Amino acid sequence: MSAPTFQLQRDPLGQLVCTSADGERHEAVVPVRAFPIGAPDEGISLVSTEGRELAWIPRLGQLPGPERALIEAELASREFVPEILRLVSVSTFSSPSTWQVETDRGPTQLVLKGEEDIRRLPGTRASLLITSGHGIVFRVRDLTAMDRHSKRLLERFL
Repeated sequence: MSAPTFQLQRDPLGQLVCTSADGERHEAVVPVRAFPIGAPDEGISLVSTEGRELAWIPRLGQLPGPERALIEAELASREFVPEILRLVSVSTFSSPSTWQVETDRGPTQLVLKGEEDIRRLPGTRASLLITSGHGIVFRVRDLTAMDRHSKRLLERFL
């Protein structure tokens, strides 16, 4: 594990502060994933409020624990992609349809405007992204691991 060329901490307002190796201090920095779905722990950039890249992190796991924990916490607070664990019901097998689902964040419903709002993730056969009518993206991590009822409902739309 190599030492980072920056230091990271939170200011009293809870924002991330990045201090570069030359001592320059940057407030309110934001971590941005280069590949948020395909490789979420690879290629993370620390970006200034002006949109300038301050640091590049090839792999999150290479950082020491404190910096890694700060970045992971910041990313988790900004990213919202609930995972669908189970489909309870769908209102109709044509579009638009209302789905009752159980997610890793609790039960909810979503409106599927059309089958084109269900996308398979590249490089996988069983991972899906489903965009609701409100623009919220839901993830199915592994279609093959879902219960029989959920698979049957989903297969009607695929």
